[in-house]
Amino acid sequence: MSEHAIIRLDETDPRARGRARGEQLRADLPAATELYLRLFHAVGVSEAIVRADAQRIADVVDAWDARLVEEIEGIAAGAGLDTWQVAAVNARTEILAQALGTRPGECSTIAHTPATGAPFGIQTWDWHEEMDPFWHLQDVHGTRHSHVGLTEHGILGKIGMNSAGLGVFFNILGHRDDAPTGVPMHLLAAAVLGNAGTVEEALELLRSAPIATSSALTLLDTDTAVCAELSPKGVAALVPRGGFLPHTNHFLDERNTPFEKPGLYDPDSQERLQLVASRLDRHSAPTEADHLIEFLYSDPGQPPLCCAPEPGAPFGRRWATLATVLLEPAHRRARVLAGTPLDARRGPWTTLVAERAPVTVR
Repeated sequence: MSEHAIIRLDETDPRARGRARGEQLRADLPAATELYLRLFHAVGVSEAIVRADAQRIADVVDAWDARLVEEIEGIAAGAGLDTWQVAAVNARTEILAQALGTRPGECSTIAHTPATGAPFGIQTWDWHEEMDPFWHLQDVHGTRHSHVGLTEHGILGKIGMNSAGLGVFFNILGHRDDAPTGVPMHLLAAAVLGNAGTVEEALELLRSAPIATSSALTLLDTDTAVCAELSPKGVAALVPRGGFLPHTNHFLDERNTPFEKPGLYDPDSQERLQLVASRLDRHSAPTEADHLIEFLYSDPGQPPLCCAPEPGAPFGRRWATLATVLLEPAHRRARVLAGTPLDARRGPWTTLVAERAPVTVR
């Protein structure tokens, strides 16, 4: 499979859809899984703990929505892996949450609700540089709503747009009570993209899930934008101020800020958010999604909105901006650039449009 190829999935049966994904990723998914096991080990989480966590989490997911587990089982069968290995990749946020002294990847998001017209937004996806070969674009059918976007090999969903015009951005957060015992954040994102048609439907779905770790899912449809801060305390919905809804990697809801995991993202996340907010205050409001790109530029000496690994940084600490994503609900469109917002000056974007093809799912 070519680097960052588009995977098309058409099966309505979750297990068959998973098998199709696994077969298309068969050449690369085992290496991606092995790299994650190496990363878990590097941060002090043994394979035995990973396996136990993955199996426990799969039981929780099965009780909430068995279709997700069936799809994971299908991926494993299609790629020639054990189910627990694929479950562990989907639960990588939850497994890494228990590691001490590690900093996850950094991401910056801006959603804009203009005075007229539909909302739109942008996100940088920052993660381990070594993971760059192991993500792809996807065009998924067979769920209630078809959806397009970006995800990692073996993971059902991350950042994307569905055929109802609902988009999802994804920022990891850190809460002192995070534990690998709830529905994984990436599976929640996949569930929203496949099943929710509006921001309100997405919030209702998220509130129905047992949640034990933390992330911010910024949701935008053709009418509104909301950031759902997920944590072991529940779901907090943040609304735009002055037409903007920026988020980085720390809690903004006052019910969660006292429980921020210390030393995880601070002060970097706060500095990035302050830089973005100052730019939004100083410049004219954007009238189209492309205008948001310049708000996420960063140069040496500035907070790393464009993230590059430090020379000589060891495995597990080589953070890089792997992709930049624009979401436009009015067009049911996701545009993805492999690289940073600075690369957008010369790099090609891939445009994905979620087709309106409603299906009956069990």
